[in-house]
Amino acid sequence: MSLCQNCVKGVRHEGTPEGKLEMIGGIPCYVGTPTGDYAKEKVILYAVDAFGIEFINNKLLVDDFARNGFKVIAPDYLHGDGVPIDAMETGFDIMTWLTRHPTEVIRPILDTVIASLKEQGVTTFGATGYCLGGRYVFDLAFENIIQVSVVAHPSLLKVPDDLEKYATQSKAPLLINSCTVDQMFPHEAQKVADEILGGGKFAPGYVREYYEGCTHGFAVRGDLNDPATKAGKERAFEKSVEFFLQHL
Repeated sequence: MSLCQNCVKGVRHEGTPEGKLEMIGGIPCYVGTPTGDYAKEKVILYAVDAFGIEFINNKLLVDDFARNGFKVIAPDYLHGDGVPIDAMETGFDIMTWLTRHPTEVIRPILDTVIASLKEQGVTTFGATGYCLGGRYVFDLAFENIIQVSVVAHPSLLKVPDDLEKYATQSKAPLLINSCTVDQMFPHEAQKVADEILGGGKFAPGYVREYYEGCTHGFAVRGDLNDPATKAGKERAFEKSVEFFLQHL
């Protein structure tokens, strides 16, 4: 597996996180809870990018989903070892870091959190994943552990294998937020996704949104001073919320 340098580039966003750090199944999780009434049996799992749950951008997105009526859980599957924030400007050896966080380590953490949430009465799961997190949304969908999948500029996917596997094994409607410059999910991969899943071929539902002028990471770490990036980030979030409202 590999990640690109754009996976550790971006801009730190501003705001005051409203969620709380909670232990779920012994795993630290950042949790966003709606202020009004909401469906207690439903949860969105938020699969973080390489910066982890400590990154304010991830916390703010969790909070934004919660404001739209969803209970959101972001597990710390990086054990507090997210990529340092200053790596966005100074550079970082992402490949060495990645060896410390293989699927064999990350997936059991997700499974533990999901099992604990089921014990608490959660029966329906959606999942959204950014960059690295997109890999785990796909994996959960393969096993139909989740009922709705939303990813933005996903990383570590095997194309066409994972897309074909999704088409044959998953029952979860899928939204992919894609962009112009993306080494991890380039135009060729986007085209293959459309060929395999689009045009009504994937019965549960498939949508790929495309954000012109945006770069890998835009939906979580985009430069909001750039008009195209700001519009792309905001629209990708809106489309994600609409997709969850429709399918979850």
